Amino acid sequence: MVDQPLIERVPGAERLALALDTDDLVAALRVARQLRPYFGTAKVGLELYSAAGPDAVVALLDLGFEVFVDLKMFDIPTTVGKAARVVGALGASYLTVHTAGGEAMLRAAVEGLQAGAHEAGVAVPRALGVTVLTSEPVASPALMAERVAAAVAAGCGGIVCAAPDLALVRASHPDLHCVVPGIRPRGSVANDQKRVATPAEAIAAGAGLLVIGRAVIDAEDPEAAAASVAAEVASTAAPA
Repeated sequence: MVDQPLIERVPGAERLALALDTDDLVAALRVARQLRPYFGTAKVGLELYSAAGPDAVVALLDLGFEVFVDLKMFDIPTTVGKAARVVGALGASYLTVHTAGGEAMLRAAVEGLQAGAHEAGVAVPRALGVTVLTSEPVASPALMAERVAAAVAAGCGGIVCAAPDLALVRASHPDLHCVVPGIRPRGSVANDQKRVATPAEAIAAGAGLLVIGRAVIDAEDPEAAAASVAAEVASTAAPA
């Protein structure tokens, strides 16, 4: 890994993660370079990780991003722990693990991340418990409470939830780090997302980090769209 470059980022960028949902690492890095003044974090999801693996994480770190590895791990605890150990050694900041897997599996991920990071001499990533996907039209309060509780009990560093779920989460866990996908600027299409919010709505509801991809990347002018989102976040944001 090369020394990370100093990037002059706009206000609000530290609260934004750029979702690079593509199977082409060259294309992903081209977009990342173009938009890095507006995003402090880059998200590597299943599609990009399946195509490029750890190389995608390392390349984005070299561009000066924090990296969010969004694999939504869900398997037996031993398998998840071993996989998380690999990710923990890469220097990423976040790894998602599905809370539906239960407390033991989540704890295995937390411990695997710690072990991998300590062996590599890098900071320990946060395990993020994925609660209910934003493509689901409804998240029942009982299910949300159960899944948030499992993440907290397992020692996860935060959760992933939709903006409409934040009121419930904040009522019981006001300081929990909440990463929120399904962000759509006013007037943009929802695509396959069902429970969405504007950047301002999500921040006002208590989001810590917002994940946004297609609404910016597919815009007619991606840089202008990214600048607008960052400005909206900066004008709304309280400390994360």
